[in-house]
Amino acid sequence: MNLLKNKSDQELIEAYIAGNEEGLRFLIERYKTKIYTAIYVRVKDEFLAEDIFQETFIKVINTLKLGRYNDEGKFLPWVIRIANNMVIDHFRREKRSPTVVDSDGYDIFELLDFAEEGTDDRMVKKQQDIDLKKIIQMLPDDQKEVLIMRHFCNMSFKEIAEVMNVSINTALGRMRYALANLRKMIEEHNIAFQIS
Repeated sequence: MNLLKNKSDQELIEAYIAGNEEGLRFLIERYKTKIYTAIYVRVKDEFLAEDIFQETFIKVINTLKLGRYNDEGKFLPWVIRIANNMVIDHFRREKRSPTVVDSDGYDIFELLDFAEEGTDDRMVKKQQDIDLKKIIQMLPDDQKEVLIMRHFCNMSFKEIAEVMNVSINTALGRMRYALANLRKMIEEHNIAFQIS
């Protein structure tokens, strides 16, 4: 079955549809980190992320078995789009806002590059982190999602565009607006992110 491991996504999908379960197993192994991260970065809950990951692949399996997959070589963006929709559905049900973490499960605001800190500096940094979290949460959803996918999931603008079902220019524009809005809100809230 190791022959399958080096096959393209489309070939693995075809193998799975033809009855070879290994095709799907290799696809999951190939992309599980990116897909799980895309979910976890939005829900910030390990167990919830695992549940949504499993629900995502149940939907993937059902779609493949019904012969409805037709994204021709765009398996990862297709699955991330499904996962994204499942996360949105979850938050609609829960009516609460996600917190942002990176691919290793650390709060992204703890990873900002600050100099060696003393007690006072740590207190200032903690307040800055709180302020920055609030500001990012104030961004429009489409800008927030592009920012998260680009900087914390390391996705290309092409992948982001496919997941969000928009053009690359639209994804780039949303990122530009997100960064401009962040700068403006940081200035308005008088937040200094450099420790002197």
